[in-house]
Amino acid sequence: MGNPLFAKKPLSVLLDEAKETGEHSLKRTLGPFQLTALGVGAVIGAGIFVLSGLGAHYAGPGLMLSFVLSGLGCAFAAFVMPNSPR
Repeated sequence: MGNPLFAKKPLSVLLDEAKETGEHSLKRTLGPFQLTALGVGAVIGAGIFVLSGLGAHYAGPGLMLSFVLSGLGCAFAAFVMPNSPR
């Protein structure tokens, strides 16, 4: 018995699953608004990485420190969820 992380399906099974219709098949649900939002998010995300790389030239280690501090702030915000179901 091998590691299930590296399990592979045969191509014929994948093609048969792709042809299935009904309750347990995947449906195309991305419309024009969702695709536009995905594109805008990708452009903004790429811009953030490019600008942070350019800023590292001038800021030096301060930029890394700001990323660490913002990460800590996000972690603390994740731990304090007031309306989470228990």
